[in-house]
Amino acid sequence: MTELILGPAGSPGTELTVETDAGAVVRRSVLPGGIRVLTEAMPGQRSVAVGAWVAVGSRDETDGHHGSTHFLEHLLFKGTPSRDAMQIASAFDAVGGEANAATGKEHTCYFARVLDADLPMAVEVITDMVTSAVLDADEFASEREVILEEIAMNEDDPGDVAHERFSAQVFGDHALGRPIGGTPQTIRAVPREAVLEHYRRTYVPSELVVTAAGSVDHDALCAQVLAAVRSGGWSLDPAAGPAPRRRAGEIPPASGIPTTPSTLTVHRRTEQANVLLGGLGLPAGDARRFDLAVLNAVLGGSMSSRLFQEVREKRGLAYAVYSFSGGFADAGMFGLYAGCAPGKVEQVVDLLEEQWRLLATEPIGNEELARGIGQVCGQLVLGLEDNGSRMSRLGRTEISTGELLTVTETLERVRAVRAEDVRALASDLLERPRHLTVVGPFEEAFRGQGRLETERAA
Repeated sequence: MTELILGPAGSPGTELTVETDAGAVVRRSVLPGGIRVLTEAMPGQRSVAVGAWVAVGSRDETDGHHGSTHFLEHLLFKGTPSRDAMQIASAFDAVGGEANAATGKEHTCYFARVLDADLPMAVEVITDMVTSAVLDADEFASEREVILEEIAMNEDDPGDVAHERFSAQVFGDHALGRPIGGTPQTIRAVPREAVLEHYRRTYVPSELVVTAAGSVDHDALCAQVLAAVRSGGWSLDPAAGPAPRRRAGEIPPASGIPTTPSTLTVHRRTEQANVLLGGLGLPAGDARRFDLAVLNAVLGGSMSSRLFQEVREKRGLAYAVYSFSGGFADAGMFGLYAGCAPGKVEQVVDLLEEQWRLLATEPIGNEELARGIGQVCGQLVLGLEDNGSRMSRLGRTEISTGELLTVTETLERVRAVRAEDVRALASDLLERPRHLTVVGPFEEAFRGQGRLETERAA
């Protein structure tokens, strides 16, 4: 078995090197200040994907700061003392590169993909943004309106509304239940001083992880990161280590996770109803995550899956139908989705429940198991042909579990999944409080799983 166990966060000077698949080499270094740098050198490539990760997401926001993490993602592209917004954008355009950012519930990432010769430029610009953002008052006011438009755009998409409300049902009052981008109310209320305080408190060396995959020299990248961070004015304590990873384990009900089922009906004037059914899933590092991947493939991950065949192919009740999951450090989410005619919601919900229950009570056959395993393995390998995916895998792993499996080891674990493992997990998930979200042109609450709630558009 070959795997890279990143282990504890480590201290400055910590070094790990592992040869993985097809000649690729993963290296990890802890720099002064606790900055972590991970690379995966991939032979035969001329490009490199690089990301600067801050291990802080929307769940880390305190009262009065909700929406600040996503607000910062926007503001960091607006300028530093040495570059304005146009210079940041044109730096990547001039070399045919791509640059963007993403905010999650547990991290924020600023990333780029460029030719290997342009990596020093990408590191310099992204690090300048992370360390030296101005957060100009006029830009802040302007970007507030942009974010409000983004939220309004999402609210106009009934699918986005369904997934956002479903997440809030599953996690309740816990921070994971809050929308990543905030709400119109929190974005209008948050002052620049709160966002600036959030920036200064969370964008620190111990939370920074830099990852790169493709045509990359690890030692050169470490030197570039150190030079750029120091140029940005960060003080690096030679003895300081990285921030500890989040503690995994069960979230106690007292932290706000609902313990009873619920149904939420959201009124929207749409031609189609969006339906979500599910509840708590598995944390990102749970050993059963490989069972969950196969379960998803069998239940709703492809055209041959049970949901697709029963709901769409046999009965023509939906165009889109699938199962999904998402994992965080200490919790997860699992659900089933379908988009259908408003008059067919009850029938579709019954079918979603039926197929989930069948999977929980009757072990799948060898042919179906083999097909599910094959799908997971194929998608994994195809996805990692892209250096951006490998860069992201390094960052997510370093921030969450600290355990980076090689592709070969991951495939072995997926292929070790048994039919009984899938059944047992489906049963476990089914026994947890289930929540139903229905978005569509309904004047009254849809029949429910338990507690009934309704929400009408303002």
